[in-house]
Amino acid sequence: MTHRFPIKEIARQAGLGTATVDRVLNNRAHVSPQTRARVKAAVKELETQERQLAARGRRMFVDVIVEAPQRFSRQIKSACETVLPEHSEAVFRPRFLFQETMTESEIEDALSRIKKRSSHGVILKLRDIPTVRRLVDGLEEAGIATVTLVTDITGSRRSAYVGINNAAAGRTAAYLLANVMGPARGTILTNRSQEEFQGEAERYSNFRDLILALRPQNEILEIVGGAGLTGDTRRQLSEKLGGVDDIAAVYSMGGGNRTILEVLREERRSPQHFIAHDLDADNYQLLRDREISFILHHDLRRDIAGAFRALAARQGLIAPVQPIHFSDLQIITPHNLPARNCPA
Repeated sequence: MTHRFPIKEIARQAGLGTATVDRVLNNRAHVSPQTRARVKAAVKELETQERQLAARGRRMFVDVIVEAPQRFSRQIKSACETVLPEHSEAVFRPRFLFQETMTESEIEDALSRIKKRSSHGVILKLRDIPTVRRLVDGLEEAGIATVTLVTDITGSRRSAYVGINNAAAGRTAAYLLANVMGPARGTILTNRSQEEFQGEAERYSNFRDLILALRPQNEILEIVGGAGLTGDTRRQLSEKLGGVDDIAAVYSMGGGNRTILEVLREERRSPQHFIAHDLDADNYQLLRDREISFILHHDLRRDIAGAFRALAARQGLIAPVQPIHFSDLQIITPHNLPARNCPA
């Protein structure tokens, strides 16, 4: 086994004697496979530590580009501020660009600027459209790693995706509703912020397929395009509710839940069950007040930490990581609601 560390250092890391380590490194007899594996692991640990020490003080500028309502962008910024001091492999310097909605030309301008001025990596929450795929490929070709957050850019050459398994989330929502709705007929309202967010599209298609298989007596009313914003969500919902007699349940994938509930009350619709995503400040209060039933939640701090690890791996500062990192999906009810509120 080749190595560049003193035998004493390897022995200390492995918790073995120097003579044993010497026998392993020189491939001599009378050494168990477990001991060889222990020495090999110790060398890898020393290599990781060496990279961390070499990187100490190194600055990495990372661009975080997010198209989302302010409530979600604030969560992302708070998560970055929380997890970055814990990273020892480098000193990350995030540069944020948050907009509630972005035109294709605004997206192209933003990513083209990053490519021109260079960056150590990019974290993206953007729509899955041809323009974005092309720009992501261009960043990767220029040596700028990109990590998609929460919603993926399919068919692109992005380095990694971090976030929940959106297909599983949609099926989980269907399973929950199928088991709590009882004999109720009526319509199930679904809400997505935009058509092109791949994560929401995957949630919806998997939800639709399973809920219709489990509950063929119910119909689905699909609302798309409110961007999670108050005015746009209100307009979209008001236009679609006209011919619907009864809303039995709601599955909201795109936010704007307080507005959805307000419009339903105004229209004298009273869903018995409401499933939402993400434990932001609005959803926290709505769940505590029992105006919604369940929140499908994932720890955004862990997602952000995973994104920075993926970028550090691309820079060779840590060992390679998996290109897809799924978060644990948590089902939050009023009875296991965290004591502390989330970022406002």
